[in-house]
Amino acid sequence: MELKKIYEKCLETVKNESFNTTGSTEIPERTIYTLYEKGCFSFLDSSEEYVEELFISIKTTLPIRLHKPAPKYFDRYGKDLYYATSKKSNRTTWYAFFTKHRQDEEIIYLVRYISNNHVTGQFLNSD
Repeated sequence: MELKKIYEKCLETVKNESFNTTGSTEIPERTIYTLYEKGCFSFLDSSEEYVEELFISIKTTLPIRLHKPAPKYFDRYGKDLYYATSKKSNRTTWYAFFTKHRQDEEIIYLVRYISNNHVTGQFLNSD
């Protein structure tokens, strides 16, 4: 398969991936297999590494990332949401939508939804 067709398949796959993260590990696993099966990665390990790096990046850097209030469009995932970005390539930026809660002296970040610029970019202001 020529490189351009592989790229187009990958882009289409990424366009269709977004995650409602309310406690499910099934969605990241599905994404790993989808990226692999569509030919975005030659090896399942590479696809798994990409998705794991995305989630680790969000988990470890969310408290220090700049974030903005999410538009009302995203209220379906929770009230008073914020979002932060994670750029994975020149063409794909991932967005983590989350709420912040204070428990005693600790701030807890609860990620409610993860998507990318191909799916939700049109609903956000330019970053």
